[in-house]
Amino acid sequence: MTSLTLSLAEVRALTLRALQDNGMAEAQARSIADIVTRAEADACRSHGLYRVPGYIAALRSGRANGAACPKISQTHASVLKVDADRGFAPFAADFARSQLIETAGRQGIAAMAITNSFHFSALWADLEPLVEAGLVAWCYVVGQCSVAPHGGRQRLMGTNPIGFGWPRAEGAFLFDFATSAAARGEVELKRQAGEPLPEGWGIDRDGAPTTDAAAALEGALLPFGGHKGSALSMMVELIAGPLIGEMSSRRVAELGISDGGPPPGGELFIVLDPTAFGADPRAAGEAFFADALAQPGVRLPAQRRHAARSRSRTEGISVPEALAMEINGLCAG
Repeated sequence: MTSLTLSLAEVRALTLRALQDNGMAEAQARSIADIVTRAEADACRSHGLYRVPGYIAALRSGRANGAACPKISQTHASVLKVDADRGFAPFAADFARSQLIETAGRQGIAAMAITNSFHFSALWADLEPLVEAGLVAWCYVVGQCSVAPHGGRQRLMGTNPIGFGWPRAEGAFLFDFATSAAARGEVELKRQAGEPLPEGWGIDRDGAPTTDAAAALEGALLPFGGHKGSALSMMVELIAGPLIGEMSSRRVAELGISDGGPPPGGELFIVLDPTAFGADPRAAGEAFFADALAQPGVRLPAQRRHAARSRSRTEGISVPEALAMEINGLCAG
């Protein structure tokens, strides 16, 4: 596969141009370009430029609102609800973040639901600004219906990622993982590259185990850890779906969306002031991390991404030439 090297500034400029040329207002386009660029910088390819054609597909079909104007309502002292106006979740999160941080500081704990939106980005990117503001944070999203429950053969759930962040002086403790054996985007990238899947990632339409990415995408992906991952995925379906007034992934799948863009849905944030229970726990957290890192071979979540980020700033990032050509082809003239 032929690749080319782009600087992070070029990644951002290409994303901005493609989105604005397809009718997205500048403010929302900047939020999306920031998420895409950060994903590429951290070598999170499945949520970087690979996603740009999907954003544009949702714009061109008219499902997503390129001129979205989010609105915030405070339903309880610690609870915010953000109507994204059929826009993309990163823009709504940028719009409401300062109010979420202020509410958590005042109340000790706060929750924010983003609804009437399209989520297509990595959760660590949604959480990082909150953790950098000194908060402990969780985030949940219902993904595209593509996962069979443990013991089942038919799609019922999304890949349903869970994100968590703990503030540190240098580089947050931050993880984000799908409750499926792999994120759907990772499987798509395997399909595009013609690479086999590891065993245990998916089943075909007949329910038989498969290492063929295309067959797994036609059949179903599997939860990680058997019944444990399946239960966590069900939890996310409930708290990032019906709890905040959104549909489950199965109900969204029944809408028959076929434009290649992200499904509609919502996102739930829960954040805590780390001093809410008394003394600041961060020093004890650092002692815990030191104990972990004292063991040879242990790596904390986000360390690999931070190392990639440092390299990307000086070396740029490698992009498949075909993908760059596809995005350029979506731009006007």
